[in-house]
Amino acid sequence: MKSELFVQYGGNQIDTKQLLDIAKETWKAEGNKVKDLQSIELYYKPEEGKCYYVFNGEGSDDSFFTV
Repeated sequence: MKSELFVQYGGNQIDTKQLLDIAKETWKAEGNKVKDLQSIELYYKPEEGKCYYVFNGEGSDDSFFTV
C-alpha cells in the first residue's frame, strides 16, 4: 500500500516525506553518519514555516529547519 500525507496551511502545501528527507539531510550536514540515526521525531509548525526535529531522543529549541 502506498500512502502520502500532505499538510496544507495558508495556501501552502508540504509533503511529509519531504520533511523527513530534509531532516535526514540535516542529520548528515551536522557531520553524523546515517547508520547512527536510530529515530527521528518531527514537529511541523506551518504557522512558523518551521519543522522542529529530535534525533535519537535529543533536540532543543534550536533544532529546526525552515520550509
